Amino acid sequence: MIATGNANAVIAGGVELLSDLPIRYNKSARGALLGFAKAKDVPSKLKVGAEFVKNALFPELPVVTEFSSGETMGHSGDRLAASFNISRREQDEFAMRSHTFAAEAAKNGKLSDIIPVFLDGKKPVTIKADNGIRVSSMEKLSSLKPAFVKPHGTITAANSSYMTDGATAALIMTEDFALANGYKPKAYLRDYMYVSQDPKDQLLLSPAHVIPKLLDKAGLGLKDIDVFEIHEAFAGQVLANIEAMDSDYFCTEKMKRSGKYGRVPLEKLNLWGGSLSIGHPFGATGVRLAIHSAHRLKEEKGQYAVIAACAAGGHGVGMLVEAYGK
Repeated sequence: MIATGNANAVIAGGVELLSDLPIRYNKSARGALLGFAKAKDVPSKLKVGAEFVKNALFPELPVVTEFSSGETMGHSGDRLAASFNISRREQDEFAMRSHTFAAEAAKNGKLSDIIPVFLDGKKPVTIKADNGIRVSSMEKLSSLKPAFVKPHGTITAANSSYMTDGATAALIMTEDFALANGYKPKAYLRDYMYVSQDPKDQLLLSPAHVIPKLLDKAGLGLKDIDVFEIHEAFAGQVLANIEAMDSDYFCTEKMKRSGKYGRVPLEKLNLWGGSLSIGHPFGATGVRLAIHSAHRLKEEKGQYAVIAACAAGGHGVGMLVEAYGK
């Protein structure tokens, strides 16, 4: 809207309350509830009521599944990690890295954009920091059982992003409008791109597809990027995307490039933690990635940052962020 001149200032954000998910009655129970109003006499009402009672204790629990295939994200992530030979140890090490970096960033005051939230209830509490960051040991992580593909899968609760409550908002403006109204920008949103691919076998590979296309469009290469922020749905998913971009086979066969694109350097990736450690409230993660990029560019005195995230349906997004230097 800003790029086309239809707005000077926009607030973008999202919120998730995953600790209080709506849980539906199953289809039979729902049908009985609807049928109760249509029942004309007592025997009919008793029959419908019995049908409801029989099914009421078997709700449809919410799961994160891909709509087009019916497969859970965890199953897809496990298959992806296996296809790129990402070991369980590599995934656990990456998860521990995420939590360690997030803990260090929080301790050093780098996650300064968090606003305290007061929660009223039986035990009123003020939350002042992300409360899912837990630095553990490899011994403890390796003791966890597979969460999705049992018994031989490699994705566990510890090397997956966890669902949590969260909310974010960002104020996006044209530079002229921001300066005229007394705001100092944090960064430029220079360019963006959406991609989509096979939601069955490449559901979580959007970063590998979008990063080369976005940088080609901008006339840049991996070496020009100072900061990378890639959404950590699963540790294996991030590592698989890194391997995919550095694979001759994947880049030539799946992306129709002349050869491998290159390797995202880990020393520039998610240095303040990511979704594995901070959590993944779906509607809020995008702004979190953007603000981490902007703040890291300032902290690390870099010029360009790249954001990439996979999404349901085989979709994904990439964004190029530039430091504001004025």
